[in-house]
Amino acid sequence: MTKEREWLPFLNDLANRADEIALRWFGAPSLPVREKPDRTPVTAADEEIEEAIRSLVQARHPELGVYGEERGISPGAGVARLILDPIDGTVNFARRIPIFATLMAIEVGEEIVAGLVSAPALGSRWTAARGGGAYHGERRMRVSGVERLEEATLFHGSLAESRAGREGEENAAPLNLLALARRCARSRGFGDFLQHVLVAQGSGEIAIDPSVRPYDLAPLLVIVEEAGGRATSLEGERSIYSARSTGEPWSARTAVSTMRRWRRFAALPAVPPL
Repeated sequence: MTKEREWLPFLNDLANRADEIALRWFGAPSLPVREKPDRTPVTAADEEIEEAIRSLVQARHPELGVYGEERGISPGAGVARLILDPIDGTVNFARRIPIFATLMAIEVGEEIVAGLVSAPALGSRWTAARGGGAYHGERRMRVSGVERLEEATLFHGSLAESRAGREGEENAAPLNLLALARRCARSRGFGDFLQHVLVAQGSGEIAIDPSVRPYDLAPLLVIVEEAGGRATSLEGERSIYSARSTGEPWSARTAVSTMRRWRRFAALPAVPPL
């Protein structure tokens, strides 16, 4: 546990720099936004944050590899690397919605050993180190004690992507989200990072994101697990990489965060049709 926790001060330092940049750009009337080849948006803030983080990594831990959303994979001299999403919730950020965050995780081999989510416009930061628990600020988190689906709160991302991903992408499995929502006590469409950390802190029981990539998931995996929950694909795979698409690190998949005791619930395609 000690070695894994040693990464957290470094991640917090990186997040402090990312927060400064994000808040400087957030709400700016002249924020540059362009469309990438995959038809997702990127802002000047995304690019500046990733550049700043890469520079800090090179200065303090030059042995670390980096896998960032905007500049891809830069191998390091060792087995560890930083996985970075400079702004998760880019559309929110560009439209002045304060639900966005910088996501960072340390991966050793294929195991996420430490993770951080920093949402500066919400004044919140979530962290976890393998074997050391998950925290919202200084408060240790634990998933909810709700055991019945009929009492559960369901969080979800885009309804438009609940059956099919973005153009050219195939989701991990078909998902009848409305049928699932009808079996739960309530549902809320927070999406992105927020729904998963809400599951980790016990504010809801299920979070489903229909189209995500490894940098969207990396810190959420360790945060949810260290809070006592499960973070998997629809098929129950515990990995941020998609086996269905030959393990390519840029492949999209569907992410599910739940209570750990709901093992059978990971088989979401079994939800009855409407």
